[in-house]
Amino acid sequence: MKKVKLETELTVYDALDQLPKDVIELMNKAKEARKNAYAPYSNFSVGAAIRLDNNKIVTGNNQENASYPSGLCAERTAIFAAGANFPKSKIVTMAIIAGSNEKETDSPIPPCGACRQSIAEYEVKQNAPIAIYFMGVKGKVVKSDSLANLLPLIFDRTQL
Repeated sequence: MKKVKLETELTVYDALDQLPKDVIELMNKAKEARKNAYAPYSNFSVGAAIRLDNNKIVTGNNQENASYPSGLCAERTAIFAAGANFPKSKIVTMAIIAGSNEKETDSPIPPCGACRQSIAEYEVKQNAPIAIYFMGVKGKVVKSDSLANLLPLIFDRTQL
């Protein structure tokens, strides 16, 4: 028997204005996308913005449905739109802003498990990491240099 220790390294910024200008722009696009979320059931809106290697920005927001499994998270909405519209482009950076519509969310909200799996698929597909920045509606911003920091033991196509 052997024990394995997994470590994660994240960077935490105290506020949005501490980020590089191109990331602030991306976070602002995520904030705008969040305004168009359709979240009548959870009252929890999420916006995501993706910068591609061709410098295009693709956004997404969560879209709920009365049949709960039929909805889609902001991260997957954006990543699937990027894959559908720019299939040869790599995803370089993803920005996520999430929070309650009923109270101010000031703690960073990372992607859910299903979104982590979808992001992992694209990291493997493009053979390059995706920098992920996430925050609540205000406050600290967390940066992960790769999805591997958020989901260290991924299931991917090499296991099929």
